[in-house]
Amino acid sequence: MADHFPGWSRKQKICMEHLLDLALGLEKELSELKQSDLDIKELAHLSTIKCQDLLRTFKKEILEKGFSYQKQEIRFFKKIKQIPMVPLIYFSEIHSFEIQFPKADRKAQQKFIKRKIQCLNQFFLRNLDFERYVDAGYTHFDAAFYSRDHINEYHLMGSDYYFQDPDFSTPRDMLLAKLRAYKLLLQYLDHRLVSLNHSDAQINGLLFSDKLPWPFGDVAFAEMVYALFHAGLKNENLTIIQIYRKLQEVFDVEIKDIYKLFQEMKSRKKSRTAFLDKLMQALLEEMERMDAH
Repeated sequence: MADHFPGWSRKQKICMEHLLDLALGLEKELSELKQSDLDIKELAHLSTIKCQDLLRTFKKEILEKGFSYQKQEIRFFKKIKQIPMVPLIYFSEIHSFEIQFPKADRKAQQKFIKRKIQCLNQFFLRNLDFERYVDAGYTHFDAAFYSRDHINEYHLMGSDYYFQDPDFSTPRDMLLAKLRAYKLLLQYLDHRLVSLNHSDAQINGLLFSDKLPWPFGDVAFAEMVYALFHAGLKNENLTIIQIYRKLQEVFDVEIKDIYKLFQEMKSRKKSRTAFLDKLMQALLEEMERMDAH
C-alpha cells in the first residue's frame, strides 16, 4: 500500500468529508428505493448495485490519494466504509435467500428460514469476542482491526459477494459490516417466519396495532431523529436512517424524505427546534406544577 511508505507524496490527500457526503447520499438513495413499489428481489438487486458503485468510488479515491494519518484510515474503515458495506451484505444475503426460498410447502419454507437463522446464530457465537468489543464501544484494538498495517496479522473474512482487497480492506472491517448486516437480516428472517404462520390481517395486527400514535407531524419527528443522532447516537455507529427506522417501529409515522424535512427545519424563520422546545416547556411546566403542590 503505497501511502504507507516513507517519502510517498501525492498532490492531494483524500477529503474525508467528501467521502462521508457520498455515503450519506447513498443512504438517501436506498431510502428512496425502499419507498418504491419494487418487489424485494428487485429492491435487493438495485440496492447492491448502488452500494458496489460507491465502494468502487471509495477504492479509487483511497488508492489514488491515500490517508494523511492513521486516525483518518481508521475512521474510514470503521465508520464511512460501513455505510455502503452493511446494506451491500444485507441486500446480497436477502437476494440470495429469496431466490432459493421454496416456492411451496409451508413446512419446507419454515425449515429453510430456521436453518438460515441457525447459521446466523452460529456466526454470532463464533465472533462473540469481537461483537462484545464492538458493542462495548472499545477502541484499544482499532489500529489493529481497522488499518491496513496489520493486514497480514489477521485472516481476512472470505466472501463471494463483497469487496475483499488487501489495499481496500482491513483485518476486521468486513467482520464489523457482517455483524451489523446479519443483525438486520435476523429481523428480516424473523418477520418472514411470522408471516408464514399468520394471515396478512394477523400480521398487520402483530406488527402495527401496538404502535404509539404520533400526532405531532412529520417535521417534529425529523427534529427528534436528528436531535438523537447529534446528541450521541451517531457515536454508536447509528445513521439517521437507522434511527428513523427504529423509532418507526415504536411510533405510527411514515416519512418519505427525512433529509428534505431537515432542510425545512434549517430554513425556519423562528425556532428551528419548535417541537423540542415544546417538549422541554411541557416538562418544565409539569415539574413546576408538581413542586407547587
